[in-house]
Amino acid sequence: MASTKNQSHISRDDIESKLRALQGDVQGKVDGRRSTLLAIAGGVGVVLVVAFYLMGRRSGKRRSTVVEIRRV
Repeated sequence: MASTKNQSHISRDDIESKLRALQGDVQGKVDGRRSTLLAIAGGVGVVLVVAFYLMGRRSGKRRSTVVEIRRV
């Protein structure tokens, strides 16, 4: 068991300061990579939209019916 004689009292301010320090480190890393992640997500979105557009055009051409009207 740990001895409580050598340990000092941990206050609420101590805990808050440690949590803020940890949060600041993590927040800094996230902010640094946010622009990269947004650029990648935007690029993937554009590629998907173009791919779906091209697939829709192709399937529309295959299924379209040509109607020929002749005057008699």
